[in-house]
Amino acid sequence: MTNDNTRQESLNQALLPEEALEQVKREVEHALSKSPLLIREYTKHLAMSQGKYIRAVSVITCAMDKEGRVAANAVKIAAAIEILHLATLVHDDIIDNADLRRGEVTLQKKYGKRTAVICGDYLLSMALKMGASIENKKDYLDLRLPDYVGRVCLGELNQHLNNHNLSLSVFRYLKIISGKTAALFEASYYAGAIFSGCSEAEAKKYKRLGYYVGMIFQLVDDCIDFEETVETAYKPVQSDYEQGVITLPLIHALTKRQDLKERAGQSGLQREEINKAVTESGGITFTRAFVQRYYDKSVKVIEGLEADGDKQDKLMHILKKASRIG
Repeated sequence: MTNDNTRQESLNQALLPEEALEQVKREVEHALSKSPLLIREYTKHLAMSQGKYIRAVSVITCAMDKEGRVAANAVKIAAAIEILHLATLVHDDIIDNADLRRGEVTLQKKYGKRTAVICGDYLLSMALKMGASIENKKDYLDLRLPDYVGRVCLGELNQHLNNHNLSLSVFRYLKIISGKTAALFEASYYAGAIFSGCSEAEAKKYKRLGYYVGMIFQLVDDCIDFEETVETAYKPVQSDYEQGVITLPLIHALTKRQDLKERAGQSGLQREEINKAVTESGGITFTRAFVQRYYDKSVKVIEGLEADGDKQDKLMHILKKASRIG
């Protein structure tokens, strides 16, 4: 662990992407482990379960300039977005009554829902404060991070209001996840583009790419709920329907099977019956087709960027990772 002086020195210079990511991780760890004493026990518990930092990697990759360096401000924003994402996970676990997240006991399971709600709120304030601490305030204002926070909240509320909605349309569902999940990816790509020094027109391309990747990420996650186990996913699976969440594979099955929809409305469905219906109706294949469409659109955007081969390769790597391709 670096001391505060070394940490501050590294934040004042442009870094290689690998160095920038390590700095982001240190920033997040420092923020969680050095929180006010009153809340530190809870934030240190969250620091134990490290995520994949895919949003931070997205910020850093998009922030690479023509020399392949990453500005210090991008590190701050990447850390802020990761903490913001962590706040949404804390709240998600409360709503879902989840016991496990990233292979660790959830905050709400260990300390109770009331404590977890407050900690999630604190993380949100921490993320916004960190984002606003960058030296170039214009970049922060251009990013409009609070607006993205609002989109995430509205997406979550929209999902909640449509819980148990057996008539949820494909269009409405895609609208929900465009806020609930895609908004933070869009913010990550757009933030990186802003700090790379590219034109506004070019930054909008990154913004669109982030949206596509975010949609892919959620749709793949919908498939995981049917395809993986708790041991492989490191979080609850086979639980979306039980929580009232209707995802795209099941939406397709309900569209194909009117009898299934009627039974679901009358007495509910058993997990085995849901899995069988999704499999027989081709719900996973249907969802994967949407993933492929967003993937193809993403590739076109990447190919049209004013970026060198190394940066495009890194963007493709993130895309393939989100899509679980390769």
